Order: sequence, then structure tokens, then C-alpha cells
Amino acid sequence: MTSAIDFSRFSTLDFCRNDHVLHVTFNRPEAMNAFDDVMHGEFERFLMEVPADSDTYVIVLAGAGKAFSAGGDFDQMQQIIDDPSLMYVSAMAAKRLIGLFLDVPQPIIAKVNGAAVGLGCTLALFSDLIYAADHAQIADPHVKAGYVAGDGGAVIWPQLIGYARAKEYLLTGDALTGKEAAAIGLINRAVPAEHLDAAVDEMAQKLARGARRAVQWTKATVNVGLKQLAASIMDAGMAYESLSNQTEDHAEAVRAFRAKRAPEFTGN
Repeated sequence: MTSAIDFSRFSTLDFCRNDHVLHVTFNRPEAMNAFDDVMHGEFERFLMEVPADSDTYVIVLAGAGKAFSAGGDFDQMQQIIDDPSLMYVSAMAAKRLIGLFLDVPQPIIAKVNGAAVGLGCTLALFSDLIYAADHAQIADPHVKAGYVAGDGGAVIWPQLIGYARAKEYLLTGDALTGKEAAAIGLINRAVPAEHLDAAVDEMAQKLARGARRAVQWTKATVNVGLKQLAASIMDAGMAYESLSNQTEDHAEAVRAFRAKRAPEFTGN
């Protein structure tokens, strides 16, 4: 098969094709696949190019090593604290990324092999199907970093588990295991880690054997309401997240993380 995507141009994403299923792997295992500027830009580029790839019917999204994705990169957070003007670029990129993600016509299966945290969690939950290992940690701990969950968490969690449960996890930043997430409907399925690949592959091939246009256009129809919510909520979310970037609690959280200690919040 030939592809509309030049895979050699990506340094932080790995690709493997199995018939019409394209496996895409975040590949910064040394940083638990946290998103830095390079990976963020490359993933955006992939999302813009894959709709034109007629050989790809289904996308499986995973992470290299022990994590799916640890979300934001704390070194980059420190840069934005030092130069708040960078927050505007970051906020626009976050909103653009979710828009592109929802516009991809092919169904996306998130294969959560380990920790899915922050932006990593958001991307997993915005996927069309979410399969996780029983032990995987799923969390949006923005508040634990003194940050507003503005990059999509406030959009998707209430749609999956309702407002009361969503607020519990978004306001505390507490994590769930894959097994716990499946039990409350946050994800589709949780399985023992040794069975995760097989379970995802079975569903990916089932979707790939389906009527491609019917599958894609059904996804597009379902996503209409979700795209409207994302477009409206994320403007407010990223504005509040930009404000939280200027707080002392956020600066303290980043200092504490980099020093490997617990933060001491003052409410400022």
C-alpha cells in the first residue's frame, strides 16, 4: 500500500500499518510521552494529513513504553510561566488540536496501555472508542498543577459520565484505574494488560471491515453536537487556563514537580 502521509517526516510519532488499520504511537517514552512543542506540532500535522489517506480506514492511538501520554511537559510550563505571552500560542494550539481531532473522518481507538494524564487523558477520551489495561491510570489533574482543565477535559468528562461525577474528578484531579473507568462508563472496555492488544485489534479489524463511508459519516453525525460544545466551552476554558497560568499556585506546582516534592498551595 502507498500512503498520502510521508511517515519519515515524523520524529515523535511511530507508525505501523495492518491492512487498513493505522497504528500511531506517541514516541517520547523517556518523558512518558508528554507533549512538547515538537510532538504537539507533529500530531497536528498528522491529524491534518490522515483524512486524505485513503488506505487508512481505522486509527489506533497508543503510547510507547509504560504510558499512553503524561500530558503536558513541565519544562514547557515553566517557559510559559517565565514568558506569559507564550500562553496565547499554547491556548490557540490546544483548541486547534481538539478541533482537528474531532474532524478526522476515520474512527479512532485509544489503546491506553498505561498512564493517560492531562492532555493525554483528554485525547484518549475524545477518541471514538477507548480501551484500557485494567491497571492504567486515567486522570485530568490540571487542578493539582494549579491549572484550569481548559484544554478539553471540561468538555468531554461530563458528556461521558455526567456532571456530578465529572466535577468530582476534575475538581480533585484524582485518578481512576482502567477497570474503574470502565465501570462508570468513562471508557468502553478495560482488560488485563496482556489481552489489550488483541482486544483492540479485534475491534479495529471489525470496524475496518465495515462499510467505510457509513462508518465515517455516522461518526461525523454523532460528533456534530460534540464539536459545537468544544467550540463554545474551550474558549472559556482556555481563557481561564491562561489566567491560572499567572497564579502563584501554578508556579509553585511546577517548582514542586521539578523538585520532586509536594506543592504547598496558598490559594493565590
